[in-house]
Amino acid sequence: MSVHFEERSGVVPCKTPWGSWYQTMEEVFIEVNVPHGTSGKEVKCHLGSRDIELLVKGKEIFKGKLFDTTVSDEATWTLEDKCLIRIILMKTNREAGNCWSSLLEGEYCANAWVQDQMQRKLTLERFQRENPGFDFSGAEITGNFAGGGPDFSSLQK
Repeated sequence: MSVHFEERSGVVPCKTPWGSWYQTMEEVFIEVNVPHGTSGKEVKCHLGSRDIELLVKGKEIFKGKLFDTTVSDEATWTLEDKCLIRIILMKTNREAGNCWSSLLEGEYCANAWVQDQMQRKLTLERFQRENPGFDFSGAEITGNFAGGGPDFSSLQK
């Protein structure tokens, strides 16, 4: 579901010195630019439930404790066109209120504007899941969207 929502609505990337990262309610995506011609044998990637490490050609790109826990069995990485590493992490907590403010604890933090846009995107993704007959991909949201947005569960239908 989130893939289709993201295809229609775009992503909110957090730029880093090595590339960028972005998130949906379920996943965190990391895109790392590497020298053209890099081979898979030159990539060492450790994807744990709470930690991550990436080395390319023996050089550490990043290493540290993730902002939140992930399902390590569901984590994958690929090398695309010998110049881009794409890492996909599955969040353990898949609620709209679980918006990561940084990739690693204290590192690669989203600035206030990017964090705000990420939270808005996750809130709209939540609305899309709760209301599958509607298209929220081009919607704008204002007001209380922090923590996943307003809770309508107590309203009568």
